[in-house]
Amino acid sequence: MDVDLAELHARALQSARRPVAAVQANQWGQPSNCGDWTVRELVNHMVAGNSWAAELAAGKTVEEVGTRLDGDVLGNDPLQAYDDSAAAAVAAFGAPGAMDAPCAVSYGPVPGSEYCGHRLMDVLIHGWDVARSTGQDATLEPELVEICWALIEPHRDLLAGSGMFGSEVTVADDADGQTRLLAALGRGV
Repeated sequence: MDVDLAELHARALQSARRPVAAVQANQWGQPSNCGDWTVRELVNHMVAGNSWAAELAAGKTVEEVGTRLDGDVLGNDPLQAYDDSAAAAVAAFGAPGAMDAPCAVSYGPVPGSEYCGHRLMDVLIHGWDVARSTGQDATLEPELVEICWALIEPHRDLLAGSGMFGSEVTVADDADGQTRLLAALGRGV
């Protein structure tokens, strides 16, 4: 894939920031559309994921990070926690050589470009989850949807068997790209 994944990942983080910034004080404890998580727990997952990405893309191992990112990483200012974690992830993936360097993720060492693609998809989709869970506009950037589709489409069977996403939702053959992407990841629209 001949694209700048680090730049697209940064755009996905910015896209996901919009719904995080618009969560109202009374919405943090309400259920999200992600399993048993509340909206706060969903955003906590996003921030922890960004923080993990910053550590692993910078060359640390899972063992070196340990349990430091377990539990609540949002503190009293979830948006600031999101911004700080996003900036760290952007810096790590944007560092010279980061796309070629191995990342020691839990599913084995993978090139930084592969891990960056996984993170791009994760933050974009969870941004949609936050928007959807809080009644916001959940429209995704078409170019980011297209890139995510290109990343997952060849691996749909593997994703379905991973248990990381819900069961694929059936949609019309002429469904738009966002609907197809979300359906492939178990999200009804």
